[in-house]
Amino acid sequence: MNRQQDREIEQWLEELSAMEDERKMTAKQLQIVRSAVDIFSEKGYAAASTSEIAQRAGVAEGTIFRHYKTKKELLLSIVTPLMSRLVAPFIIRNFQAVLSAQYETFEEFLRAVIENRIDFARKHMKVIKILIQEIPFQPDLKKAFLEQVGAPVGSRIREIMVYYQEKGQLSKEIKPETALRFMASTIMGLFAEKFLLFPDRPWDEQAATDELIQLILHGMGADSK
Repeated sequence: MNRQQDREIEQWLEELSAMEDERKMTAKQLQIVRSAVDIFSEKGYAAASTSEIAQRAGVAEGTIFRHYKTKKELLLSIVTPLMSRLVAPFIIRNFQAVLSAQYETFEEFLRAVIENRIDFARKHMKVIKILIQEIPFQPDLKKAFLEQVGAPVGSRIREIMVYYQEKGQLSKEIKPETALRFMASTIMGLFAEKFLLFPDRPWDEQAATDELIQLILHGMGADSK
C-alpha cells in the first residue's frame, strides 16, 4: 500500500471508528478492520478466511469473533458504513460541484464527470473494489446503494441530459434513461478495465478520456443535418 492509499484508509478508519455505535474502536479492532479491507480487496469475500485476517492483524482468530459474530458481519461492518455514511455523502458532495455547474456543451459536462470520477476512483479504489465485488451477492447492500447513491445522482444526471437535449446537443429520440444507462455503463467499463482488471497496465489517461467522450457523443449526439 502506498502512502496516499495508507492515508485514505487511515482517514476512513477514523470515520468508521467514530460511527461504531458512537464508541471508539479498540486498537485491535482497527487492526482487524484494516487487515480485512486488505484481504477482502485482494481475494474477495468468499476466498478470504478469518484466520488469515487474524494473522495479518496480529491477533488471535478468537479476537475477531469477540467483535464480529461471523465473517459476513465483519464484511458488513466495513462496507455498509462505507457506502451509507461515508462514500455516498462523499460522492454526492464532491460530485455536486460537477452536476450543478453550467457547461456550455455536453462534451464539457461529460469531460468534467469523467475526470471527477477518475480522481475519486484513484483515491478510493481499495474500498470501492470491495463494494463492486460484493454488491451483486449482498441484496441489502445493493438496495442501499441504489437508494442512497444511484437514485439521487441518477435523477440529477437525467435532468442535465434533458437540458442538453433541449439545446439540440443530444438526440431527442433517445430516452434520458437510455442515454444515462449507456453513458454510465461505458464509463464504468473504462474504470473496470483500468482500475480493477488491469491496474498495473500503463495507460494514457487523457487519450482514454478523449476516446470515451467521442464514443459516447457519436452514440448519443444529435444528427447534424
